[in-house]
Amino acid sequence: MLIPHDTRIALDTVVDLMNTAPQGDREDELVDVPALRTFVRAHDISDVRELDEDDLKAVQGLRARFAAIFAAPDARIATTLINQLVAAAGTTPQLTNHDGYDWHVHYFAPGASVADHLGADCGMALAFIIVAGEQERLRRCEAPDCGRAFVDLSRNRSRRYCDSRTCGNRLHVAAYRARRKEAAG
Repeated sequence: MLIPHDTRIALDTVVDLMNTAPQGDREDELVDVPALRTFVRAHDISDVRELDEDDLKAVQGLRARFAAIFAAPDARIATTLINQLVAAAGTTPQLTNHDGYDWHVHYFAPGASVADHLGADCGMALAFIIVAGEQERLRRCEAPDCGRAFVDLSRNRSRRYCDSRTCGNRLHVAAYRARRKEAAG
């Protein structure tokens, strides 16, 4: 599956935003405006004005909307959620090149809030996945104590864990030990 650079960045941003949410024993990583500023800087989100509590609440709400799209049982429901998200963000496609990146499309309106910026660009990236018939690539880690979001970009859509070095390896080692214990009697 060929994914343009800007779409890949937006998909990574969606996943990272979703993974700031509290889950299991993990606490919310997006609890205040400084945490939101850190997220914005870490993801090189351009054209963002000064952030405040309203921005934080809006981005936290957006995070929940992205989670609903990942959890959608079929493309029809995911499409409805994405269409609502993109419409609410006031999508305004514009070609741009900046910060060393070649031409790409920004979908947010100039001067948009950070939530509208993320809703437009990331919503369109999710739309790209749906249009490509690849909704099953929007996944949650299968490790019982994890549940982090990821986009499966493997060729055969076989990725099961958010990170094969942590969750995947941990479960494989546990299964190996269980087999050895069972074989030992």
